[in-house]
Amino acid sequence: MISKREATLNYLILGVFAIIALFPLLGVLTSALTDPSESSASLTFPSSPHFENFLTAWNEGHFGTYMRSSVLVTVSVVVISSLLAVLAGYAFATMRFRGQSVLFYILLLGLMVPSEALIIPLYYDLRGVGLTDTYWALIFPQVAQSLAFCTFWMRSFFRGIPTSLIEAAKLDGATRWSVLWKILVPISRPALLTMAMLVFMWTWNEFLMPLVMITSENLRTAPLGLAFFQGQHTSQFSLLAAGATIVAAPVVIVYLFLQRHFIAGMLAGAVK
Repeated sequence: MISKREATLNYLILGVFAIIALFPLLGVLTSALTDPSESSASLTFPSSPHFENFLTAWNEGHFGTYMRSSVLVTVSVVVISSLLAVLAGYAFATMRFRGQSVLFYILLLGLMVPSEALIIPLYYDLRGVGLTDTYWALIFPQVAQSLAFCTFWMRSFFRGIPTSLIEAAKLDGATRWSVLWKILVPISRPALLTMAMLVFMWTWNEFLMPLVMITSENLRTAPLGLAFFQGQHTSQFSLLAAGATIVAAPVVIVYLFLQRHFIAGMLAGAVK
C-alpha cells in the first residue's frame, strides 16, 4: 500500500505528462475548428467552431477514396496476420518438431530488419510479378512485416497457459484443432484484440510502403493522401489540421472501443 501523499504525487506527475501529451492534440483540434481566414501556424483558438473545415477538407482532399483504401488494406492485414499468427504461435508454443528453435529465430529476424532496408528490393520483386500499384503490394509486405511480432506475441501468450488445461482437453478426446479454436483462442481474446489493435495502428499509419508502391490516386491510403493534400494547401492551416484529424480519427476510435481489452492484454503477461 502507498501513502496518500505518494498517491497524490503520482497523480500529479501523471497529470503533468498527460497535459504535455495532449497539448499538441488540442492545438490541432482548435486549429481545425478555426475559420480559414483566422488560422495561423501558431496555436489559435476559434471565436466560434468552424465545422465546415472538415467537410471542405474531406471533399477537396478526396479523403473518402483514401479512407476506403486504408480500411481495405488495414482490415486485410489485421485479419490475415492474426490468423497466421494464431496458427504459428500455437505450433511454436505447444508442438515439438525438428528445427523448431532455428525456424523461430529466423522468424524473429523480421523484428530486427527495418522495412527501409527492404523497400527497394521489395519494389523490384513486386514489379517483376506485376503487383506494384495494386492493393496486394500493400497487403502482402505488411502482413510479412507484422507476422514476426504477431507470432512472437501469440507464442508467448499460449506458452503462459497451463499445460494441464491442454492435456485435460486431449484426454476428453479433443484434437489439436479443437484445442486451439475451442479452448485457447476464446481465452486469448484480450491478447488477440491487443495484437490486432497494434497491427491496425501500424498498418493505418504506414507511409513509406504506399509512397513507393502506389502511383494511382484512387489507391492511395489516408496518410499518403494527407501528404499530397498538405502539398496543395501549404498555407491553409485549418484545412491541414482538419485533414490530419480525419486521418487520425479511426485509430483513436478503435482504441477507445478496445481500451479495456488493450490494457488487459498488455497486463496478461505480468499478472498470473
